[in-house]
Amino acid sequence: MGEVIFRLPDLGEGLPDAEIVQWHVSEGDTVAKEAPLLSVETAKAIVEVPSPESGTVTRLHGAPGDIIQVGAPLAEFVTAGGSPSSTVVGEVKSGDTVVREAATSIARHGQGIKATPAVRALAKRMNVELAMVTPSGPDGLITAEDVRRVSRILSEVGPMEPLRGVRRAMARAMTQAHAEVVAVTVSDDADINHLGPGADIMLRLIRALVAGCHAEPALNAWYDGHAMGRRVLEQIDLGIAVDTADGLFVPVLHNVGGRDDKDLRRGLEAMKIAINARTVPPEELRGNTITLSNFGTIGGRYSTPVVVPPTVAILGAGRIRHSVMAVDETPAIRRTLPLSLTFDHRCVTGGEATRFLAAVITDLQC
Repeated sequence: MGEVIFRLPDLGEGLPDAEIVQWHVSEGDTVAKEAPLLSVETAKAIVEVPSPESGTVTRLHGAPGDIIQVGAPLAEFVTAGGSPSSTVVGEVKSGDTVVREAATSIARHGQGIKATPAVRALAKRMNVELAMVTPSGPDGLITAEDVRRVSRILSEVGPMEPLRGVRRAMARAMTQAHAEVVAVTVSDDADINHLGPGADIMLRLIRALVAGCHAEPALNAWYDGHAMGRRVLEQIDLGIAVDTADGLFVPVLHNVGGRDDKDLRRGLEAMKIAINARTVPPEELRGNTITLSNFGTIGGRYSTPVVVPPTVAILGAGRIRHSVMAVDETPAIRRTLPLSLTFDHRCVTGGEATRFLAAVITDLQC
């Protein structure tokens, strides 16, 4: 009689570990040499690991879902032959049975998400988005228990509300922007102390944005990331981000550079009425060449507004506030307007963006 400790073999993929999927034996079972002992999941497949010896299983190390390091104990046997105590590392040949190919496996998905195919399948069955799961496994690996924990939490908070209509369109646009745009934001303040509390800030922002486009036309453009080409546009068709209870609308105010203040104000008022009545024509919700978000009417100082392709820039305006500034080398309290410009660094340089912002500020301060 001899005792054998069977250790996880190198499965031929150069990986340091594997996940136990299923044991085909239990403690106390008799197993024949080369009979299936357990199934493990690697980065490419689920593999059946054969028993290295014939004998009686006395102990199993690990349960389904556990990650076992190569060379760590898997099972212990009592055998008819062999030395009183020995160790078998074992070998899995390339011809051994592959139960299922796993193309994605223990690979990183999205922003650092790391999980095995079995855990991904479990998450899919439980309707758990892996991006919501905090990993507890080694090296940031999401385990089956992590998925079950999130599933229990989600069951307590109630069913998910699917995004519909405007919010669904917004989610798709933001996903595309996050996947494609190389976004960079620059921020600065404009001294608008000369503008009284009754000034039409929205019109002043539009006029200043037009000045910025004239100074740096590269920001009034569309960029084609697949063809790696841009179209610098002469006419400024301004998308204006509008917050509503149903989600974000971005209606377009056309040819803002060729209209006077009264015409622009009429356009803004008509836009507001159409949004509230949900009567904005589809053609008025696309085709903008640059975007303005005056989020300061709600709150906030600076932001990182999102550039949605094919546009390459968006200007955000924060809440007007009083700040201490140096005026003629003397401290003074001034009304200031914080500005944040996000641009797509794939086709807009930092110099172009900062010159654009400087031109916007210069116009606001006139």
